[in-house]
This record gives sequence, structure tokens and C-alpha cells, in this order.
Amino acid sequence: MNRAHQFRKGLEFDVEALERYLSGKISDFSSPLHVTQFPGGQSNPTYRLDGQNASYVLRRKPPGNLVPSAHAIEREYRVMSALATHSSFPVAKPLVLCEDVNVIGTAFYVVQFVEGRLFWEPALPELSRPERRPIYDAMVSTLAELHAIDYRAVGLEDFGRPEGYVERQVSRWSKQYAIDVEAAGRVQYLEKLIDWLPRNTPDTVSAPTIVHGDYRLDNLMFHSHEPRIIAVLDWELSTIGDPIADFAYHLMAYRMASGGVRGLYGRDLEELGLPMEREYVDAYCAKRGLDDIPHLNYYLAFCMFRLAAICHGIAGRVQRGTAVSPEAKKYAAQVEPLAELAWQTASANP
Repeated sequence: MNRAHQFRKGLEFDVEALERYLSGKISDFSSPLHVTQFPGGQSNPTYRLDGQNASYVLRRKPPGNLVPSAHAIEREYRVMSALATHSSFPVAKPLVLCEDVNVIGTAFYVVQFVEGRLFWEPALPELSRPERRPIYDAMVSTLAELHAIDYRAVGLEDFGRPEGYVERQVSRWSKQYAIDVEAAGRVQYLEKLIDWLPRNTPDTVSAPTIVHGDYRLDNLMFHSHEPRIIAVLDWELSTIGDPIADFAYHLMAYRMASGGVRGLYGRDLEELGLPMEREYVDAYCAKRGLDDIPHLNYYLAFCMFRLAAICHGIAGRVQRGTAVSPEAKKYAAQVEPLAELAWQTASANP
């Protein structure tokens, strides 16, 4: 086997030490491994491991000084394990969590590799027009399926505080913004939203569910030739919270133009064969048994604020030298446009 492992600079690890560790943890494991780092992943470096009998995916905390509570691979592993064990929801099979930093330098987990299709552009240019809508049907159906799972029944009753999700998220990302201001700079519209969002929180919220926190097209692995999701990826931001906020985050693609963050704004959806935004909202409501989604613009503004704050954090990591993705600078450049769009959406709140 070719032993020329493919790492990005600064994100290498001792492959032989990993092989020794996994040989005692995974029943069918057989070395040697060939390691290839995936190009994506803004927060936690992710690698494909090809062994003699099987392939795996390793996801680790990045090296260096890390922001407290960020890079929560332990939480990712827990929610995937709960869903894999107690439901039929599509996740990669979890195999091992290692919190011993002496093995490869940081904590990590390993899951079974899932072979399928990954799409990056919401307009789905690689598919024909008739193939596109079924992909959107699968996305909205799978998210509604997640939100229908009883988090207590799958052992996640203490995975997060069920009440006050939006308020906690606004507080969390406001504090994160303050931490990153020195490195990433001040953003006028983010500061406006930090003031506006807590004062305009909706009075009524949906019953809490498992929320993915980063549910978007490029975090979904599709079957090789069917419009079916076989694994939802990247659970770092998952918790127990408001499912409408989770859906609104996913819906943001309709309001954003493609840049560092990919979106559909300005595209001819009918020509592309994609559902209109209202159709997509109605589809989610139908699958959840909802009449409508009140305060949708508030939720969209909140999610845009959150994404802008995440990108602001990426900008901070770029400045600190701890960014793990070559795409990091593109995401960092989206902070101002996203924050302005969030403020415009908030200002239009009915």
C-alpha cells in the first residue's frame, strides 16, 4: 500500500501510534493505514483512513490553543452513537472515541467510512433538472425526521438544556464575538444584532428536539445513485433546542448569494427545477404537522447572525494561525456581508 500520507501542513500525526491504538479497539482493524486529509472542515480536521479490510473516517480536535467549549468532538460522537444505537436515522457508524491526547496529540474519534455523493453547490449543477427536486425532498424529509425523534428515548435527555435555546445561542455567540474581536475586528451589524436579538425573542417556541446545528447540503452524504441521504455529517454544533431555528439555518441558502458561503439568492429556481422557498417551508410544515412557522424572519436573522459569528470566529482563527481549512479565508471574508444581510432580515421582521 502507498505509504505517502496526505496531510495539510501542521495537521500531521503519528500514523503508527494510531495503528497501534486502533488495533486494540476495532475488531476487524488491520494495518497498515493510508491516511488522506479531507479538504473541508472549518473546525475539526478530518481524515480518511484506508486499511487492509475497511475504510474509516477520523475527526480530531486541531492542535494549538483552542477556544473553550469549541471543537466538541466528544459531543459529536455521543449524538451519533445515540442515533446509531437507538434509531434508524442516517449517521456514520461510530467506532471509537479517544480522549487521550498522547495517542496522536489531540482527542479524536473514528467512524465507519460511508461511500456516497457529496454536493457542494445548492443549485446542484452536476445533476439534471429532474434530479434536483428529489434531493431537496430528501433534505427536508431527513431534517423533519431528526426533529421527530424523542431525544429522551435515545438517551440524550441531558445532552442540552431544552428551554431557552435561541437565547443561549445569542448569548454564546455574542460572547464568542467578544473573544474574537481583538483578532478578527469589530463588525457594526453584528453589534446591532447582539442588541436587537435578545429584545425581540418570540414569546412562543416549538417543543425542543435534537438539533443538528449545521444542517446544510455539504454536510449530507447521499446514496451513489438514489436521492437518499445515507449519512448526516458534522455534529459539532448539535444539542437539544428549537427545531425551527435548525430549519431556518438550513433555509438560509434561499436568502444568500453564493460566495464563501453557498446560496441560491438571485438564481432562477423554476429553471433549475428547485422548490421555491415558500414550497420548501410548506414541505417542512407538512412533515412536522405544523400549520405555519411564525416569526420566520426572526429565526432567519438569528441564524444569519450565528453564521456570521461563526465566520468571525474563523477569521479569528486565521489571524491566530489555528485555521485548519484552506477555505478559511473565504469564510472569513463573509462576515460583513452576512452580518448586513442578517440586520436587513431583522429589520423586515413582521
